[in-house]
Amino acid sequence: MEDSKIIELFFARNEDAIRQTDSTYGRRLFHLADGIVRNAQDAEESVSDTYMKAWVTIPPHKPQYFFAYIARICRHFALDKLDWNNAAKRKAEVVSLTQEMELCVPDPQREREMSGRELGMVLDSFLRTLTPENRVVFMRRYWYADSIGEIAARYGIGESAVQMRLNRTRAKLCTYLEKEGIRV
Repeated sequence: MEDSKIIELFFARNEDAIRQTDSTYGRRLFHLADGIVRNAQDAEESVSDTYMKAWVTIPPHKPQYFFAYIARICRHFALDKLDWNNAAKRKAEVVSLTQEMELCVPDPQREREMSGRELGMVLDSFLRTLTPENRVVFMRRYWYADSIGEIAARYGIGESAVQMRLNRTRAKLCTYLEKEGIRV
């Protein structure tokens, strides 16, 4: 079913909206959540929470890009679940991802004047400058939280090649942000 039809079901408060969302995007949402929490039960819970949050927020919101909207919700639930499960002992994979990106993305405490939306627009324009291959590798690593090995296996390239692409892309991101006047 098309996204616009699913959103119409949400606006009509028709429970088929949840069923259609699950049949259309359930697997992708599960994969996203499972990539973060690495636990099927927690991933399912994150997906279920995503459907509930979508039910509550649509309406009044009418997302232009439905999958991006629900994927963002799902990702937040999965990250919250990961934090809750690991309390003080953070999972090394997420910490390493955060540390990798800390060198490129400005600290929100230092950059109060920049909203998350503005930073998102700058990141979107940066992603458009990348080759499709580098964009996919970057997104698989930093949005879907895939491991270097998973990315290498998925695209049939070596792990060192994935690491090199990510290093170069992060360096390009730093340069791009500085050109945009964003202090890193």
